[in-house]
Amino acid sequence: MLIEKLHPLTSSRLAVIDFDATVQVAALSLSRPGIGLVVVCNAGGGAEGVLSKSDLVRHLTGPMSSTPSVAHLMSRSIISCSPQDDVHDVWQTMTARSLQNLPVIDAGARPLGILDIRDAMEALFKQEEMQERILMNYVTGVGYR
Repeated sequence: MLIEKLHPLTSSRLAVIDFDATVQVAALSLSRPGIGLVVVCNAGGGAEGVLSKSDLVRHLTGPMSSTPSVAHLMSRSIISCSPQDDVHDVWQTMTARSLQNLPVIDAGARPLGILDIRDAMEALFKQEEMQERILMNYVTGVGYR
């Protein structure tokens, strides 16, 4: 199954903020239900980095000398997936790197959504259930449905 099949879920989780946004703007975006990661974009709409709730908490619990822009707090190396990637492969990447959320980014570096690991697991589980039903029908002689 491809990531693009999960587009209704991933697009609903997408939160984008400007490269020069304040920490307060990032906190407002991250406070929305279901949002665990925001994509920081340049003026052209291309992804420049990501900011998670953990990044924000680290900043707020550290020594507060100034209020930097999001550009100073974000992770610049973006681990992402494309709509054409396989859900199982992306899930493996997420578990190997202990990521809860992963941006879905197109070939032009534009964010399309955020994949939550629970959504990936649910999709994989449904796929396994379907394969099990097909196999059971085959073994019992029912045929394919």
